[in-house]
Order: sequence, then structure tokens, then C-alpha cells
Amino acid sequence: MKFGQWLGFVAILISLYILWEIRQLLLLLFVAVVFATALNSIAKQFQTRLRLNRTVAIFITLCLTVLFYVLFIWLVVPRFIEQSQRMIELLPQVFVALRLWLRSVETQLPIWLPQPPSLAELIVQLQPFVLRSVTNFVDFFSNSFRIALQLLFVIVLTLMLLANPLEYRQAFVRLFPSFYRRRAHEILDECEIGLGNWFAGIAINCIFIGSLSGAGLWILQVDLVLVHALMAGLFNFIPNIGPTMSAVFPLMIALLDAPWKALAVLIWYILIQQIESYWLTPTVMAKQVSLLPAVTLVAQIFFASVFGVLGLLLALPLTVVAQIWIQELYFKDIMDKWKNKPSKYELEAGDRQGETVTESI
Repeated sequence: MKFGQWLGFVAILISLYILWEIRQLLLLLFVAVVFATALNSIAKQFQTRLRLNRTVAIFITLCLTVLFYVLFIWLVVPRFIEQSQRMIELLPQVFVALRLWLRSVETQLPIWLPQPPSLAELIVQLQPFVLRSVTNFVDFFSNSFRIALQLLFVIVLTLMLLANPLEYRQAFVRLFPSFYRRRAHEILDECEIGLGNWFAGIAINCIFIGSLSGAGLWILQVDLVLVHALMAGLFNFIPNIGPTMSAVFPLMIALLDAPWKALAVLIWYILIQQIESYWLTPTVMAKQVSLLPAVTLVAQIFFASVFGVLGLLLALPLTVVAQIWIQELYFKDIMDKWKNKPSKYELEAGDRQGETVTESI
């Protein structure tokens, strides 16, 4: 390799190292881009349907967003905090009821069947997983000042991107060679459509799952319905893992009333997940964002290992953007246009095929 090639290779390695070191900052930038894309889509709807200029449309969008969050904090958050405190107070009683239920099951089982594990054994087996989950949550929420600064940074960056997105897009596109900049604009348009579709699809899914969970728990007379319904809706942002996590606390609270009620809650949540998997997701998310389940699971593991809890929450939009860039840049622009001279064997096969066609004619 020549000196210039070595220098370029070293520059690429240094750039990759710098990007790795600032990966959390890049993730916050991506959060701002997602928020700005969602708000920009709403503003465009106001522009086209109400024939408003962009400044007025953005102002109305921001006012509605602020109004929604104020009403949510005013009406929902106090009851959510109150019911969360009650749920924490009820957890010791849940463990006592679980111990009694396990003992009753153990006495009723035949001798030839394997005995179920005791509560102490279950706690020992689940302790590493619980400690790991609690540690991740504590690490994420422990430094409130840092979280507040990050949230403020995302809000300011979202407003800056929303005010004049074209200039920021032009600055990003200039990173590409001149012959590819028009194509980069087309790919960014596809990413914007993909993120908008993902946001609409996941919002519909979360509202549906939260409402259906709350209705079933209310019919079964399970306490703390609001907490469980909100957790079911919010955890649905995390595919594969979130729905399972959302069923843990209502099962524990229902076990305090009666074992049959806990079994009914389990059946109800399984039924909801079947409806979501086999009807809602194919009709909503599959049309909005076409992602294979295995790809989604691998992306969750990868982004969670690289970025932590925030990477797990943003695994799906990150995968949507990555899939669009891979499809457009790698497959369509490189692999599909790869031209190579045919070998002599391919030429001979083509000649033989041509002779066969001529003889048949």
C-alpha cells in the first residue's frame, strides 16, 4: 500500500474510534431526529390539509404537543405514582401469598411427579436476572441531573431540527461524494417515511394493548388497573421482551386475591398477545414497517449491548433506518448493479441455448 492509502486507512480507524467514544451522544442525536421527524410529519399534515404556512403549522404542532403532555402529567401521573406506591407496598404480601400457594401445590401433587421448586430456590435462580435488571434501571435513572440535561439537550436539538430541517439535511448530504448526493436525499426521504410509519404503527399498538389490558383487568377486578394498563402500553415499545415484562406485576397483584384470578390474568394477557401477534401486527406494523421477527430480536440484543437501556428502547427505529440504508445503498446501488464479464462457460451455455431455440423454430 502507498503512503496515501495507509494514511486514509489510519484516518478511518481514528474516525471509527471517535464515533465509538461518542456513541451515547449520537444516540441522543438520533432521539432528537425521531422526535423532529414525528413532529414534522404532523406539521406537514396541517400544511397540506389546512393550507397553512410552515411557521404556523409548527407552532400549532408544538402547542398541541405541550398541551398533551400537560394534560397527561396533570390527569394521569399523580394517580400513576399513587398506585405505584401501593404496588410497592403490596410486594411483600405477594411473596407471602406465593409461598403459601407453592406449599399447597406441593402437598397436592402425586409422589411420582417431580416436586416444584421452593420460593427460596426460585429467588436464588432469578436473583442474577433481577439484579441485572434493577442495576440497569438504577444506572439509567440514578443521576437525575444528568437525565435532565440529556432531556433538555434532546428538546433543544429537536426544536432546532424542526425549525429548519433542510439546512441540516444539506449539511449531512455533503458528507457524501457529489455524484451520490441526489441519491442520498432519496434515501433520507425513505428513512423519514419509515420512521413516520414506525411511530404511527407503534402508537396504534400501544394504545390498543393498553386499552385491552385495562379493560380485562377492570372486568376481573384487579387492583391498580391504571398502572398495569400504562405499563402494558409503554412496554409494548420494546418488542418481544416488553409484553412479557408487562404481565409480571398484574399477575403478582392478582395472586393476592385468588389463584384463579392470577390464572385468568395470565390467560387474558396470552390472549392479548395472540391478538397482537396474529392480527394487529400483521395489519398495522407489517404494512407500516416490514421487519422480520428474527432481525428485530437480534437488533434488540445488539443495540442493548452497545447503548444499554436506551439502545433497547430505540432498537426498532434504529433497525428501521439501518434496514433502509442497507437495502438502498448496499443491495440496490451496489449488489444489484454489479456487472462482471461472463465466463467462457456461461458464453458456451448461452450459445448452446441459442442453437437449441433456433433448431426448435
